[in-house]
Amino acid sequence: MHRKRVASLHMFVALLAAISLAGVTLAGQTAAPTNASPPPRSADGHPDLSGIWEHNAATPLERPDELADRATLTDNEVAQLKAKASELFSGDGDAGFGDSIYLAALRNVLGKEKGFKSRDVATGDYNSFWVVGRWFENRTSLITDPQNGKLPAPTADAQKRQEAAAERRKAHPFDGPEDIALGERCITGSVPMLGAGYNNYYQIVQSPTHVAVNMEMRHDTRMIPITNRPHLPSTVHLWLGDPIGRWEGDTFIVDSTNFRSDSPVGRGGASEKLHLIERFTRINAETLKYEVTVDDPATWIKPWTAALLMKSTKDQIYEYACHEGNEAMYGTLNGTRVQEKNAREKATKSTGSSR
Repeated sequence: MHRKRVASLHMFVALLAAISLAGVTLAGQTAAPTNASPPPRSADGHPDLSGIWEHNAATPLERPDELADRATLTDNEVAQLKAKASELFSGDGDAGFGDSIYLAALRNVLGKEKGFKSRDVATGDYNSFWVVGRWFENRTSLITDPQNGKLPAPTADAQKRQEAAAERRKAHPFDGPEDIALGERCITGSVPMLGAGYNNYYQIVQSPTHVAVNMEMRHDTRMIPITNRPHLPSTVHLWLGDPIGRWEGDTFIVDSTNFRSDSPVGRGGASEKLHLIERFTRINAETLKYEVTVDDPATWIKPWTAALLMKSTKDQIYEYACHEGNEAMYGTLNGTRVQEKNAREKATKSTGSSR
């Protein structure tokens, strides 16, 4: 039986490699095209980063355990993942978000899972017809350092913070608006800019003195001055930090400090000690490489680096119709008050009946 299974898998790989996937939105991407046009330059001679860029890669932030020693996959293996993802997320079933697209495709190919189960097991997500298609590349993680493709271990301080936050959410889930996540309140976007597949388009406008990055997710625009001024005083803290830009050759480097302790920074949160170094390099007319090093000694035991490729697109960025104080906030707080009232009444009846 085992030999039959292996033979069938080999035949399956060969078949997938031969199948034409024309029309599928999950277009493959392995590296920047070698025959692409050279990057345009601005009037001051620097590469022109301006334009609208998308990051819809399916590549997960961290390398899946199933690919522990595999920094890259073969073209045939990528073809398998691409074909399986197009089958699982054809538009009729539940939508997948974040890393779930890649993980579902991988585990289905490996036979560890069958189909895709929504993260919302009660009602299910809206179907994938409404979500942009994802493309696949040979890399198995966005994280390039550490070399195992995993986030470093959290510090003891970070673990305590996370445990305290979890206890707080459990005991006081929605006492007031401040208990609702920043993203759900639509207050701000997040850095580093590592999201994918869901409102992850960026519009960059460049001048000799500033670079502006408009983030589609939650409509924030990062205004990055090109200057040698020092960072803001250590008493000033901002959700997206204090960015300072400079050019090193053809790479635009953004140095950011002065983050708030509740800044929406990827997985694991952040502390006020967070220091980000972002690098924007326009490889050619169609590709923008974005690389970021995250150094937060109060959150991770060592710095980590991730890199991704953004594609130029003619799509437009429209308003992210979301604002603080919307109906969702009222419904969340009001619903919680109703739950609390019902719990009190139930407790009162229980006490009365026990007497």
